[in-house]
Amino acid sequence: MRTTVTLDPDVEKLIRNAMRERAISFKEALNEAARTGLCGGKRTRAARFVQKTFRMGEGQEFRWDKALSAAGAMDDEELARKLVLRK
Repeated sequence: MRTTVTLDPDVEKLIRNAMRERAISFKEALNEAARTGLCGGKRTRAARFVQKTFRMGEGQEFRWDKALSAAGAMDDEELARKLVLRK
């Protein structure tokens, strides 16, 4: 959300100091200060997302570089099957 905020000079100085100390942007410093103030000093931060991956084996029969064309062919087959069932 974009909004205009008028900061007192002492608050601006605190934000600028936090930016310099933590090497973060003005937006990040202001958001951290607001969160800390509104949450009673507790820092709440979302857990870092980590994508789980799994090995699929060595001898893959499916070519993943052709996945879109395979999906299109499967859709075509399903559409043809539905048309045959209608008749």
